[in-house]
Amino acid sequence: MWRVATYGADYLGRLIVAVEEFEKAFEGWMQTQVESDHMSSRGLLPTVWAKDGQDEAAVRQLELRVAETAGAAARAVSATGARIAVAGVGTIDPIANWSLMSAPKALLAPQDIRSTAATIRGRLRAMAADAEASEESGIPGFAPSQLHPLIWSAAAAHWTTHQYRVAVREASEALTVHWKTKLGRNDVDDTVFWQQTLAPGEPEHERPKLVWPGDANDKTTRSMKGGLEPLAKALNGLATGLNLTVRNVTTHTRKELSEQEGLERLAAYSYLARLLDQCDLRTVPQP
Repeated sequence: MWRVATYGADYLGRLIVAVEEFEKAFEGWMQTQVESDHMSSRGLLPTVWAKDGQDEAAVRQLELRVAETAGAAARAVSATGARIAVAGVGTIDPIANWSLMSAPKALLAPQDIRSTAATIRGRLRAMAADAEASEESGIPGFAPSQLHPLIWSAAAAHWTTHQYRVAVREASEALTVHWKTKLGRNDVDDTVFWQQTLAPGEPEHERPKLVWPGDANDKTTRSMKGGLEPLAKALNGLATGLNLTVRNVTTHTRKELSEQEGLERLAAYSYLARLLDQCDLRTVPQP
């Protein structure tokens, strides 16, 4: 049996400290500011501005300290998924975007920053407790954060808030978008893209291919009669199959996945991503 631990307890502890340092720096800077909110600013004005008589150099130093600590604390936003929705903009990271409070039509107010930081601390402590329990149990842990970086970076914010179907969907989309962008193939649907990109044969104009290195006819093993299908051909089936059975299902249905189901699907995409990284990119030479 495996116990899932998204991040280690030590790492989560460091994130908690980073968030607390940000909160301390933020409140120090707020002592120099007039604090407003969206109702008072009517959505047109900043929600903070410097108090009269403040030493501009001192305020600037405090701002730089907030910016520095925000850089470290923003990692905790990704780990916990604690973003907020802003009408007409979408979801944003309040800690990384704290300075927007000083801009006209401010997207954030001081209370947004404080409540987000408190939410992050709560989630991190719960995650750290789970990680410590996993480490003390002696049961081997499986860390989603050790999956292929492209897969985990797309899934992390949703995974840590237990939105497993959305996490898988975003990971599958991210892998396809990454390779379609790299190959300049935004002209086809996802399944067709994989079928064409991993198909045997030579690349065509504006249709580059990913090719498994080595002899295309080399069998994976000869321990059985005739051996297995060449890995190059099997890779095509893996990419196409995952797109049809995982990406399409998580995109076009609303059935939630369990943690185990989500983990299995992310692991499959992580394996595919690592295989694709080993492929050679072949294009038609420019005349």
